[in-house]
Amino acid sequence: MPREPSTPRINVWRKLRKLGAVQLVDGLVALPATARTREQFDWLADEVLEAGGEAWTWTAVPGSKDQHKQLTARITEAIAVDYQAVLDEAEQVAREDTATRRTVERMRRELRRIEARDHVGPKDRDRAWGAVDRLAVLLDADDEASRR
Repeated sequence: MPREPSTPRINVWRKLRKLGAVQLVDGLVALPATARTREQFDWLADEVLEAGGEAWTWTAVPGSKDQHKQLTARITEAIAVDYQAVLDEAEQVAREDTATRRTVERMRRELRRIEARDHVGPKDRDRAWGAVDRLAVLLDADDEASRR
Protein backbone atom coordinates (compact mmCIF):
# COMPACT_ATOMS: atom_id res chain seq x y z
CA MET A 1 0.00 0.00 0.00
CA PRO A 2 1.19 3.53 -0.56
CA ARG A 3 2.97 5.03 2.47
CA GLU A 4 0.81 8.14 2.32
CA PRO A 5 -1.81 8.51 3.47
CA SER A 6 -0.99 6.17 6.33
CA THR A 7 -4.54 5.82 7.66
CA PRO A 8 -5.56 2.99 5.28
CA ARG A 9 -2.42 0.99 6.20
CA ILE A 10 -3.08 1.48 9.90
CA ASN A 11 -6.71 0.44 9.49
CA VAL A 12 -5.74 -2.71 7.60
CA TRP A 13 -3.18 -3.67 10.25
CA ARG A 14 -5.73 -3.15 13.04
CA LYS A 15 -8.23 -5.34 11.22
CA LEU A 16 -5.61 -8.03 10.64
CA ARG A 17 -4.76 -7.98 14.34
CA LYS A 18 -8.45 -8.19 15.22
CA LEU A 19 -8.66 -11.34 13.09
CA GLY A 20 -5.69 -12.86 14.92
CA ALA A 21 -3.18 -12.62 12.08
CA VAL A 22 0.52 -12.83 12.84
CA GLN A 23 3.14 -11.13 10.70
CA LEU A 24 5.61 -13.59 9.23
CA VAL A 25 7.74 -11.09 7.32
CA ASP A 26 7.17 -7.56 6.09
CA GLY A 27 3.98 -7.64 4.04
CA LEU A 28 3.11 -11.28 4.78
CA VAL A 29 0.69 -12.36 7.48
CA ALA A 30 -0.82 -15.71 8.40
CA LEU A 31 -3.88 -16.87 10.24
CA PRO A 32 -5.81 -20.12 10.43
CA ALA A 33 -8.12 -20.67 7.47
CA THR A 34 -11.67 -20.75 8.80
CA ALA A 35 -14.80 -19.70 6.95
CA ARG A 36 -14.87 -16.47 8.97
CA THR A 37 -11.21 -15.57 8.48
CA ARG A 38 -11.31 -16.34 4.76
CA GLU A 39 -14.29 -14.05 4.23
CA GLN A 40 -12.78 -11.28 6.35
CA PHE A 41 -9.43 -11.67 4.63
CA ASP A 42 -11.07 -11.30 1.21
CA TRP A 43 -12.80 -8.12 2.37
CA LEU A 44 -9.48 -6.77 3.63
CA ALA A 45 -7.81 -7.56 0.32
CA ASP A 46 -10.51 -5.50 -1.40
CA GLU A 47 -9.80 -2.60 0.97
CA VAL A 48 -6.10 -2.77 0.17
CA LEU A 49 -6.83 -2.70 -3.56
CA GLU A 50 -9.20 0.26 -3.14
CA ALA A 51 -6.44 2.12 -1.28
CA GLY A 52 -4.07 1.65 -4.22
CA GLY A 53 -2.15 -1.30 -2.84
CA GLU A 54 -1.64 -4.89 -3.92
CA ALA A 55 -3.25 -7.78 -2.10
CA TRP A 56 -3.28 -11.51 -2.63
CA THR A 57 -5.00 -14.11 -0.52
CA TRP A 58 -3.51 -17.57 -0.54
CA THR A 59 -4.37 -20.74 1.25
CA ALA A 60 -1.13 -22.34 2.35
CA VAL A 61 -0.02 -25.32 4.34
CA PRO A 62 3.24 -25.31 6.30
CA GLY A 63 5.86 -27.40 4.52
CA SER A 64 6.77 -29.48 7.55
CA LYS A 65 5.59 -30.44 11.02
CA ASP A 66 8.27 -28.17 12.45
CA GLN A 67 7.00 -25.18 10.47
CA HIS A 68 3.45 -25.97 11.59
CA LYS A 69 4.62 -26.02 15.22
CA GLN A 70 6.48 -22.73 14.76
CA LEU A 71 3.46 -21.03 13.21
CA THR A 72 1.14 -22.36 15.90
CA ALA A 73 3.57 -21.14 18.56
CA ARG A 74 3.66 -17.63 17.06
CA ILE A 75 -0.12 -17.45 16.94
CA THR A 76 -0.37 -18.77 20.50
CA GLU A 77 2.27 -16.37 21.83
CA ALA A 78 0.60 -13.37 20.21
CA ILE A 79 -2.76 -14.10 21.82
CA ALA A 80 -1.27 -15.22 25.15
CA VAL A 81 0.18 -11.74 25.64
CA ASP A 82 -3.32 -10.27 25.46
CA TYR A 83 -4.76 -12.82 27.89
CA GLN A 84 -1.86 -12.19 30.26
CA ALA A 85 -2.57 -8.45 30.25
CA VAL A 86 -6.16 -9.06 31.39
CA LEU A 87 -4.98 -11.61 33.96
CA ASP A 88 -2.41 -9.16 35.35
CA GLU A 89 -4.99 -6.40 35.58
CA ALA A 90 -7.52 -8.67 37.32
CA GLU A 91 -4.92 -9.78 39.85
CA GLN A 92 -3.86 -6.19 40.50
CA VAL A 93 -7.47 -5.07 41.00
CA ALA A 94 -8.00 -7.99 43.41
CA ARG A 95 -4.84 -7.11 45.38
CA GLU A 96 -5.80 -3.45 45.61
CA ASP A 97 -9.44 -4.32 46.37
CA THR A 98 -10.65 -1.81 43.77
CA ALA A 99 -13.00 -4.04 41.78
CA THR A 100 -16.22 -2.54 40.45
CA ARG A 101 -18.96 -4.05 38.30
CA ARG A 102 -17.88 -1.73 35.50
CA THR A 103 -14.29 -3.01 35.72
CA VAL A 104 -15.40 -6.64 35.63
CA GLU A 105 -17.68 -6.03 32.64
CA ARG A 106 -14.92 -4.16 30.78
CA MET A 107 -12.53 -7.08 31.38
CA ARG A 108 -15.16 -9.56 30.18
CA ARG A 109 -15.68 -7.52 27.00
CA GLU A 110 -11.93 -7.50 26.41
CA LEU A 111 -11.74 -11.27 26.92
CA ARG A 112 -14.54 -11.77 24.38
CA ARG A 113 -12.64 -9.57 21.89
CA ILE A 114 -9.50 -11.63 22.48
CA GLU A 115 -11.43 -14.89 22.07
CA ALA A 116 -12.75 -13.69 18.70
CA ARG A 117 -9.19 -13.81 17.36
CA ASP A 118 -8.04 -16.79 19.43
CA HIS A 119 -7.65 -19.71 17.04
CA VAL A 120 -5.54 -21.93 19.28
CA GLY A 121 -6.85 -21.55 22.84
CA PRO A 122 -3.76 -21.12 25.02
CA LYS A 123 -4.01 -22.04 28.70
CA ASP A 124 -3.86 -18.35 29.58
CA ARG A 125 -7.45 -17.99 28.37
CA ASP A 126 -8.84 -20.09 31.24
CA ARG A 127 -6.59 -18.38 33.77
CA ALA A 128 -7.72 -14.91 32.64
CA TRP A 129 -11.41 -15.85 32.71
CA GLY A 130 -10.92 -17.43 36.13
CA ALA A 131 -9.34 -14.28 37.55
CA VAL A 132 -12.14 -12.08 36.21
CA ASP A 133 -14.79 -14.50 37.48
CA ARG A 134 -13.17 -14.45 40.94
CA LEU A 135 -13.46 -10.66 40.93
CA ALA A 136 -17.17 -10.99 40.19
CA VAL A 137 -17.56 -13.46 43.08
CA LEU A 138 -15.76 -11.03 45.40
CA LEU A 139 -18.12 -8.26 44.34
CA ASP A 140 -21.13 -10.49 44.94
CA ALA A 141 -19.81 -11.36 48.41
CA ASP A 142 -19.24 -7.68 49.19
CA ASP A 143 -22.77 -6.85 48.02
CA GLU A 144 -24.20 -9.64 50.17
CA ALA A 145 -22.22 -8.50 53.21
CA SER A 146 -23.33 -4.88 52.79
CA ARG A 147 -27.01 -5.94 52.68
CA ARG A 148 -26.76 -7.53 56.13
